[in-house]
Amino acid sequence: MGIPLITPYAMPTMTDLPKNKVAWEADPKRSVLLIHDMQKYFMRPYQVDQSPIVELMKHIGFLKEACKELGIPVVYSAQPGDQSPEDRALLIDFWGPGMAEDPLQTQIVDELSPEENDRVLTKWRYSAFQRTDLLEYMQEQGRDQLIICGVYAHIGCLLTACDAFMKDVQSFFVADAVADFSLQDHQMAMNYAASRCAYTTTTEQIVEQLKKGQYSYDV
Repeated sequence: MGIPLITPYAMPTMTDLPKNKVAWEADPKRSVLLIHDMQKYFMRPYQVDQSPIVELMKHIGFLKEACKELGIPVVYSAQPGDQSPEDRALLIDFWGPGMAEDPLQTQIVDELSPEENDRVLTKWRYSAFQRTDLLEYMQEQGRDQLIICGVYAHIGCLLTACDAFMKDVQSFFVADAVADFSLQDHQMAMNYAASRCAYTTTTEQIVEQLKKGQYSYDV
């Protein structure tokens, strides 16, 4: 039980993207960036000096920087440590007790630490919408697009994208800014997102779209 050690694998690139069923375009006035579960506990199973983590850290950092420049809100999800059996519930059956209330487990990785104006959601289930105010926050901001990056692609990232779809929020699944247990799991998440609930893209592509959207407002 718990998260297995993860064998390094090559981060997917633009040529590996599945065909999208929709043609959504990310708009800087409509978007929120979600950095999903990038806590030290979830990074422990990886070899952090190898793929896909080298690319993951670089691409999330680039995404965040671009979003900050464009005035796009940045939201983090993070699970708490020492969850009670009542709060953790069925997660215990699949993953055990989870992380301890220890900064070496619960903190966001140092390279991507939240900044003063970033929002951190306490997350209790796979989807970042469940038992949080993410949807209400987006509605207050007048935003209906969610850019998703982080870990793990086929669990929380994908389920957040599915939940977004069911809440009429367009989500953008950034395929080279998520990581997973294996390449097969990663590919499954990309394929499902593209065909059922989201627009699958790359870091470079979505930043280009966002900057293009900014220029259209400036004209």
